[in-house]
Amino acid sequence: MNRKDIVNNIVKSYQEIGVINHIEDAKNSIPHPSKESIAQILAELKELLFPGFFENTNLSFSNLAENTECKVNFIIDNLPTEIYKSCCWLCEKKATCPDIEKCRIEAKDITEELLVYLPKLRAILKKDATAIFNGDPAAKSIEEIILAYPGFLAIAIFRIAHFLYQKEIPLIPRIMTEIAHSETGIDIHPGATIGENFCIDHGTGVVIGETAIIGNNVKLYQGVTIGALSVPDRNNIPQKRHPTIEDNVVIYAKTTILGGETTIGRNSILGGNTWLTTSVPPNSFVYFTGDKQIHKIKNKK
Repeated sequence: MNRKDIVNNIVKSYQEIGVINHIEDAKNSIPHPSKESIAQILAELKELLFPGFFENTNLSFSNLAENTECKVNFIIDNLPTEIYKSCCWLCEKKATCPDIEKCRIEAKDITEELLVYLPKLRAILKKDATAIFNGDPAAKSIEEIILAYPGFLAIAIFRIAHFLYQKEIPLIPRIMTEIAHSETGIDIHPGATIGENFCIDHGTGVVIGETAIIGNNVKLYQGVTIGALSVPDRNNIPQKRHPTIEDNVVIYAKTTILGGETTIGRNSILGGNTWLTTSVPPNSFVYFTGDKQIHKIKNKK
């Protein structure tokens, strides 16, 4: 087969096999959001959250305001476009939508809301970093955690993405958390609800699903899954598919917890390699011994 025939066959497949290609025409003139642009925006947001950690510029309080203004301007100039494209890309009306200008204004408003939220987010992330530091004797400083710990990076990106998810922005939050996933091996859906002082130690292979609810002062080790039971019928999906983890719970490596009705009570400890699809009460200690899973209630102090 000659080259022209090869090209024609590939182009023909674009016409015959839809969904997995996105080709603009008169009815579909809104491009999808740019993953590259979102990655750049995320990098600027990280530098705003942790000035001096992820950039080559030497920062001091004499040039901090100027540097911050430059990054804020970059986000204001770029994030609304990606939000607008994300919302319109999934809209059936596409470019014929009569509210396009309204969508552009809302995209700018959400961008501003995110930037206004950053000081509060910094305070939350400081608590997360402190929780990781307090729980890991190998950590020498908070600075080391910010620079080098994959669990903290995944948490920071998740919290940015979760803000946008709560604003019902499609695509961008998931793209952000998948960027974190590719960098850290930690997969947190942006829809999950996660409290303060959250610690992921080591982190490789951690999975947290969309409707998971995690309380305050929770610590996870590598390989933990907070996931959903298999759904045989996509048209009959339960609203809550993932577990609830209450406050002050420690979950050791390779533990799997599944199901929207599963709740791990506060102050519980789940030993490594445990498998749970049913709830355990507060103050529980669940672990494997031999070939059996043992459930005990911890002694109250």
